[in-house]
Amino acid sequence: AKTQTTAMADNAASAAAAQPQSQSQDGQQSLSQFAPNLAGSVLEVPDMFGGSLLIRLQNMSATADLGVRLDLKQIALRCRNTEFNPRRFAAVIMRLREPRATALVFASGKLVITGTKSSHNSSLATKKIAYILERVGFQPSSYINFKVQNIVGTVDVGYPIRLEGVAFAHPTFSSYEPELFPGLIYRLVQPRVVLLVFVSGKVVITGAKTEEQLVEGLKKVYPVLLEFRKANVASLPTMEEAASAAAAASASAKNAAASSSGRGRGKGKRGGKGKAIRTRRGKDLNNAAQNSSLDV
Repeated sequence: AKTQTTAMADNAASAAAAQPQSQSQDGQQSLSQFAPNLAGSVLEVPDMFGGSLLIRLQNMSATADLGVRLDLKQIALRCRNTEFNPRRFAAVIMRLREPRATALVFASGKLVITGTKSSHNSSLATKKIAYILERVGFQPSSYINFKVQNIVGTVDVGYPIRLEGVAFAHPTFSSYEPELFPGLIYRLVQPRVVLLVFVSGKVVITGAKTEEQLVEGLKKVYPVLLEFRKANVASLPTMEEAASAAAAASASAKNAAASSSGRGRGKGKRGGKGKAIRTRRGKDLNNAAQNSSLDV
């Protein structure tokens, strides 16, 4: 029974992967609801100079409710790519290959899906897990309460930022403690997202529930980042400049060592000859003192 169930699940996954896109009525290719696709994992946001910024989705967390009680031990025994240790965590950890996702399956029928990079793949992963559990012997409800809870995206604005200036000008929304964390934490009220801004110009956006909230949050914060852009930034030296600087430093070090060793070998007061003269004078004084004592 275990082999039959897993084989049916693999056949469903391979059949879905074999049809990545479907033809619409006007002849254009549209996104298939049965195949994983990275469409929507990169969002384009226009900047203030006619260009655009790219927000890359790194992770998406979603929840769902199957509406049925589950036997986690039975699921762990009959399904592939699962982990279940009730002493450590009261859920089955199930991993999918297509789309690449990780799900936490609880006994109450609740699911937590993480690791996807688009809402389409997250929804598809939820449907596949529901199908696998149905083949094991549990009947999910017709309505699965699927909901995206958090989206994490990254963007590079392309220039370094003065984080101290941002924290001083916007103390209500931002907090900057470089001794604890190297980035500035900027919290927006509407939309309710949090941005981690780094001095290199890299920005991490988290807390959004939709892609539109990611775009709107970046649009609101981008003028602030542009205002505190670092104007004078020293450019990194090229390979030839670094090699010439290293050669000059080694040559100056050799010259300094040679001059110090030449002063040590001189015939002056600190040289070997001056030391011999001082030793002979000391012996003459000792002889004179002995002779005077003998006369007495």
